[in-house]
Amino acid sequence: MVMHIVMFKFLEGTPEVLIAEAKEQVEQLIDLVPGLQNMKVGLNFSQEERAMDMVLISHFENREDLDFYAGHPEHQKVVSFIKTVAAYTKVVDFEA
Repeated sequence: MVMHIVMFKFLEGTPEVLIAEAKEQVEQLIDLVPGLQNMKVGLNFSQEERAMDMVLISHFENREDLDFYAGHPEHQKVVSFIKTVAAYTKVVDFEA
């Protein structure tokens, strides 16, 4: 199993409605991209300075499925939107 974790830091002042839209768009990928087995998306409540704003935790059978997901047109649409509201993202991919 491959785990794909992405953490998002939104641009300062990003309206809540756009944060909710980002979360919804990411969540919809489970129904749109074959090979994406499971996912959880959460908004942060921690007040720590080092905290990120949103996290995606997703599971794939193998690296090939993760690569397919990365290039899938529906995923790329979400990436394009995220780039308009995120200051930066961080990613970790590993085999479990």
